[in-house]
Amino acid sequence: MNDLSKARATWLEVGEENAAQRIDNFLLRRLKGVPKSHVYRVLRSGEVRVNSARVKPDYRLRAGDRVRLPPVRVGKAVQRRAPRPMELPVLHEDGALLAVNKPTGVAVAMPTLPFS
Repeated sequence: MNDLSKARATWLEVGEENAAQRIDNFLLRRLKGVPKSHVYRVLRSGEVRVNSARVKPDYRLRAGDRVRLPPVRVGKAVQRRAPRPMELPVLHEDGALLAVNKPTGVAVAMPTLPFS
């Protein structure tokens, strides 16, 4: 069974700090991890309501507005690791050529050299 089947909509009150902000930008900041296409889909379908009325993505919020957020599944934040430097054995090196023994699947970046 879908874990959203029993979830309920959430009602939020817009404060002064979010007044004059577009509803689509408000939702994108509020629903981190939800794809932008999904946010626009729930806006178009009328699942997001402001003061119990449908709104378009360019609607500007006002202080005191009540926003209905439908139940949405928020993705988990992915922790990306920084690439680590590799120690590759050098097979040959001179002024014009560098040959290394690299494992399969490791990308190679070729610098552009001026032609002489």
